[in-house]
Amino acid sequence: MSVDPCIAVVGAGAFGTALAAVIAQTGRARTLLLGRDASVMTDLTQLGRHEAALPGITLPQGLTYSAQADDLAVADIVLFAMPSQAQISAADTYGPYLKPGVPVVICAKGIEKQTSRLLTEVLEGALPDHPIAVLSGPGFAADIAKGLPTAMSIAAQDLVTAEHLAKAISGQTFRLYASDDRIGVQLGGALKNVLAIACGIVEGMGLGDSARAALIARGLAEMSRLVEAMGGQGDTVRGLSGLGDLVLTATSHQSRNLRFGLALGRGEAIAAQQGGALVEGAFAAAVAARLAEGHQIEMPITSAVAAIIDGRLDIPTAITQLMSRPITTE
Repeated sequence: MSVDPCIAVVGAGAFGTALAAVIAQTGRARTLLLGRDASVMTDLTQLGRHEAALPGITLPQGLTYSAQADDLAVADIVLFAMPSQAQISAADTYGPYLKPGVPVVICAKGIEKQTSRLLTEVLEGALPDHPIAVLSGPGFAADIAKGLPTAMSIAAQDLVTAEHLAKAISGQTFRLYASDDRIGVQLGGALKNVLAIACGIVEGMGLGDSARAALIARGLAEMSRLVEAMGGQGDTVRGLSGLGDLVLTATSHQSRNLRFGLALGRGEAIAAQQGGALVEGAFAAAVAARLAEGHQIEMPITSAVAAIIDGRLDIPTAITQLMSRPITTE
């Protein structure tokens, strides 16, 4: 008698809970949501709702909850749905409980701050016996959990693995497109957060929709340059994980990164982490600027955002510098 496969999502925040819900909804796999706080997981088991992360949304009955790391021993696919800077500690904590060869899917958008490494590089060092994939693209947790139509990208080292994961995780309202460009998918997810902050600044300063459109277009060009310099495919940034995610994050007020930039543009003091919610772009900006410098490519918007966040540049001066750059071809 065959046993249904098990997909485990580690990280019971809004995004991890939403992913677990949409996977459980398919009915094709046993689905486990693993969190650190035992009391929270007990509440989820009893109530079937996660009001702190996804208020007003009832979670599927087929979803199970745990705070016990050893429950991962039965998982056939594991999704890491914690913030980018917590991925390495999660790998160290949960890696010993994983079956050999089980794919691990990174569900975070960022670059390791201390080393400027992509998250796939970080996890491959920590989990050398596991294929490492990355899920990214335009998808707010609440939309996914509500069953609203959402499409994202999933990239692995080879298309066979990526397609297997896409089929296992996709559902009726959640569609994944397979890719073998992990570099492009990751950089698109990380850099769009930086550009969303810039779009928030534009809105906060009242600079108009034309300025936002120009910023999105030129920001996409910056993305493409860095992706190609780091060995990825430039075309990837024109897909879901690049352009798609950038348009969503740079135009919707559900985006923490946009709201962070909006506050900066209005001259309001704001922290990069509030109430446990992390503004990933605030950390990615400086890292991306360092990568651009190291690869000797120009990323003026990204560099300006990094300088503004670090307090090295004020917003009016940044705008003047961007608009007075030498005229060139597109």
